Amino acid sequence: MSVRPEIQYFTARDGLRLAYRETGDGRPLVLIHGFLSTSQVNWISYGHAAHLAGLGFRVIMPDLRGHGESAKPHDPAAYPPDVLTDDALHLVEHLGLTDYDLGGYSLGGRTAIRMLVRGARPRRAVVAGMGLHGIEYTSGGTAHFRRVLTNLGTFDRGTPEWRAEAFFRQSGGDRDALLHVLDTSVDTSRAAVARIETPTLVVAGTEDPHDKTARELAEILPHGRYVSVPGNHLSAVAQPELGTAIGEFLTS
Repeated sequence: MSVRPEIQYFTARDGLRLAYRETGDGRPLVLIHGFLSTSQVNWISYGHAAHLAGLGFRVIMPDLRGHGESAKPHDPAAYPPDVLTDDALHLVEHLGLTDYDLGGYSLGGRTAIRMLVRGARPRRAVVAGMGLHGIEYTSGGTAHFRRVLTNLGTFDRGTPEWRAEAFFRQSGGDRDALLHVLDTSVDTSRAAVARIETPTLVVAGTEDPHDKTARELAEILPHGRYVSVPGNHLSAVAQPELGTAIGEFLTS
């Protein structure tokens, strides 16, 4: 499915113009995409947004700064630590959401955890394509993507780096902005995760490296639930099982 909900904008606290899309009517559900991706690619193109809208959700999907239709400044000052969380919390405030659900994939899942740690109180949350290790130690993922973005065109076909570069080129990302986005990552301790009271679904592809600690993340969360779906980190997001798992959790 390739519908394109109308792009809307809001102004971040530092004045940047950030984009989001909406589809459906009903209970608000904020979904945050992963690194190198966009709301269109992550949630709309594969039908997840339409599926969730069909279940009665107003699906709200921001483009993170440095991504998609949002501002992509090249000034490092525009990318302080945890600014993606700042932006997402501000979007919730901008839209006046008080009773809503929250979810994210990969970097989006980590951002959802940061929101919860910093005081967001959705009814339910979904952390997809992310495990405890990637939340506690963000440096591994940032080093991988920094290596990809600073050595484009040098990777052997079929390697994880080659696949990440192919996705970057497919999504039309801004290399310089994305490198700065990597500087915004903030580690979250397992003690902080263990204080999150929001019922949370942790879902990952069976071949995703993050799946190795996804179950552990669900176990540490006081009200966590783990589900696996087919695929690796890049392919799981394209499977209908992901949207189905999210929908079943949010409507149960």
